[in-house]
Amino acid sequence: MSTSKQLLTSVQVARFVAQGFLRLDGVVPQEINERAVAALTEGLPAVSYGTPLGGAFAQDTFVHELLALPVVAGAVESLVGPEPTVDHHAVHVREPHEGQAQPLHGDAIIDVRPDAFDIQLMYYPHEVTAEMGGTLSVPGSHLRRINETDVGRVQNLRGQTRLTCPAGTVVLVHHGIWHSGRRNDTAGRRYMYKLRLNPTVPQVRLWDVSDLHDPAVTAELNTHFPWYEWATARLEIYNRVLLWRALTGDDSFDVDYWVTRVSNRPTLRSHA
Repeated sequence: MSTSKQLLTSVQVARFVAQGFLRLDGVVPQEINERAVAALTEGLPAVSYGTPLGGAFAQDTFVHELLALPVVAGAVESLVGPEPTVDHHAVHVREPHEGQAQPLHGDAIIDVRPDAFDIQLMYYPHEVTAEMGGTLSVPGSHLRRINETDVGRVQNLRGQTRLTCPAGTVVLVHHGIWHSGRRNDTAGRRYMYKLRLNPTVPQVRLWDVSDLHDPAVTAELNTHFPWYEWATARLEIYNRVLLWRALTGDDSFDVDYWVTRVSNRPTLRSHA
């Protein structure tokens, strides 16, 4: 297996900016998955806020091995840089036949950073079926800022996804995405390991930018989702463009001139 980090492409990062998440299905070897289930069952020690990721987990832990996988390491570096810090980590368990689900929510308070974001790594060490209460998420919701469970009264939105995946799947999500753990209707526990990471460098062109001008980049950023209202869908595109400009350092990028036209402010020029 290659030990070189596999950085994301521009198309993949654009998809993350549009959807608010990126799936890496079945990328973790089964040996790590089995060790992870055992460790999650026992519980994990706390990690202090702000701990550099490189020193947060001992080399003999499943978390260290998970993060060292080239596909995972490359994806993390592409989004939050080479030296992120740990915000927190947690073991999430949906108990057998528990009879309830989480309300739809965003993690933490309203976050108004226009040019930076945290990521949450969600790792599923075993297969997740439709009956196991896989994480529900709302694609494209991450830039519509809410305060924690402000949207908790909402039961379903068109286009929402309920995660089903093979063992060893990693999902990287923008900290603002709307999501919830669903009801587990099986006889077994459903585990998920979550790790939130904070960037320590400007998040500018951290990925493989060789395809930066691929037309597929603009196509990803122009994606519409079924739950969007007609008018506010344009605001979602606008906010994505602002984030993409920040991530690329290119203040001229636009989709259908949505940002260009509202930032056009001619100035008076003095005449000699």
